[in-house]
Amino acid sequence: MHHAPLTASADPRREMPRGEGGRRDRIDMALASLAGERRRLERLGLAEPLARCGEQIRFWSFLGALLSLSDAAVARRPNLGVSSWPGARTR
Repeated sequence: MHHAPLTASADPRREMPRGEGGRRDRIDMALASLAGERRRLERLGLAEPLARCGEQIRFWSFLGALLSLSDAAVARRPNLGVSSWPGARTR
């Protein structure tokens, strides 16, 4: 069974921004909103929604880690002026 996201910011059905900065902001907003929701659920003692919140936090944290890996790979890649696509030309 698929549950609805606990916060609007953490809705994975929303389109992810194309730019890396926008993606980072989107992930950070989702994590911040879920952290607030987790505090609220802890105060209320709601175990099942709290577990779902933890799952959603893990999902968004995973996306953040993937984005960090992508950023690190781009930073390490030497700029040789050569495209990685066959047949592509550099200017």
